[in-house]
Amino acid sequence: MKRSRSLVLSLVTALVAAVGAVWVAMPAFAAGATASFVKTSDWGSGWEGKYTITNGGGSTLTGWTVTFDLPPGTTVGSYWDALLTSSGQRHTFTNRSWNGSVAPGASVSFGFLGSGPGAPADCRLNGAPCGGGTGPTTAPPTTAPPTTAPPTTAPPTTPPPTSPPPDTGLPEHILTGYWHNFDNPAVELRLRDVPAEYDVVAVAFAEATATPGAVSFAVDPGLSAALGGYPDAEFAADVRALQSRGKKVIISVGGETGRVAVNDAASAAAFSDSVHALIQRYGFDGVDIDLENGLNPTYMAQALRSLRARVGAGLIIAMAPQTIDMQSPGSSYFKLALDIKDILTVVNTQFYNSGAMLGCDRNAAYAQGTVNFIVALACIQLEAGLRPDQVGLGLPAGPGAAGGGVVAPSVVNAALDCLTRGTNCGSFRPPRTYPGLRGAMTWSVNWDVTNGNNFARAVAPHLDTLP
Repeated sequence: MKRSRSLVLSLVTALVAAVGAVWVAMPAFAAGATASFVKTSDWGSGWEGKYTITNGGGSTLTGWTVTFDLPPGTTVGSYWDALLTSSGQRHTFTNRSWNGSVAPGASVSFGFLGSGPGAPADCRLNGAPCGGGTGPTTAPPTTAPPTTAPPTTAPPTTPPPTSPPPDTGLPEHILTGYWHNFDNPAVELRLRDVPAEYDVVAVAFAEATATPGAVSFAVDPGLSAALGGYPDAEFAADVRALQSRGKKVIISVGGETGRVAVNDAASAAAFSDSVHALIQRYGFDGVDIDLENGLNPTYMAQALRSLRARVGAGLIIAMAPQTIDMQSPGSSYFKLALDIKDILTVVNTQFYNSGAMLGCDRNAAYAQGTVNFIVALACIQLEAGLRPDQVGLGLPAGPGAAGGGVVAPSVVNAALDCLTRGTNCGSFRPPRTYPGLRGAMTWSVNWDVTNGNNFARAVAPHLDTLP
């Protein structure tokens, strides 16, 4: 046994020497649950890490906690597919509601971004050693990525997509706005009164029912009262009225307080059934996934494919993840987008309420509310597999609409120019241009109207000028 283990470790040492920045912590050889770590990328000043929890035992693991130390000067930034608590340099990641159960022989993973040269040490899985050690306490030396001067000419245009986007009847560039099905400090509107600048109206929100995965919708009583009466039949007629003007109306699922959970085959079927029923009842053109409290990409993909098989190729499938949800292709939201890329319409990431985050260069944290932030973070999606026509920029519609990241419409337009033309950029420039970028989204139509419709009146006509 010792000789075999020595041989394996020798092979691992040779592998590490060959691949440089990526190093692996071997799991324990004994049966049971283990947690192994790998640096999936390293750019000198920071890195992206991934832990994989594997159940090598004979019974289902019903929850997991991974705890480890980072050396002074090394910190955790964005993370995904887990929950995090920290005490000094000790960090504890626990499972989300949908990935805590690990069957024998199966595995789950979570990831995070690290800042600084260090790496995890003294790893514990559910209080026991993660298995076989966690590798060196400091990262192996790496070569810093070369730096280049900013280009003096526009970057190259992205190559055309290898497959055409689904035919949803949408313009090449679109403005999406959320419509409130609730009463709050923003102006209340009947659906038919949405300003003409919006191409897609996302009705917010369908809500969870007692059946896991199933959703329901009806005009909110508080909104109806504020409008002096707004029955469901009138709302359905307003859906048709917008469609007669060439607009698309989709039902959004989730929101900040939404608790829709699609975590198994039964709930995936319930989601598909219930959304299909809403489409039949109200005439919606599609569905928007706006789940901010966890998402299982496997079963949500199953639900959306089932729904599209029923509705057809014209179904609009939109997503509105938070900024942190699109930091890495390994995150659940990003994985869902890539898994359904063949039927996905657009991902309108919420570039607000997030604080500073790393962009696609992974060299600096960009402050929200800037052209650099919007461009550098949209670049992650554009360089990691989504077609430009599947990427939209989500921003708040002025004061009151968000807690942070509110920008002037001119900043949105500058970001659109930078991404599509290579002009009006800040200090960050993307590696190429993306003329097919889908457009912009705002939270929300109601807040925009409250603020004089300044967002739509500035951004919508600018979209028409894009290549």
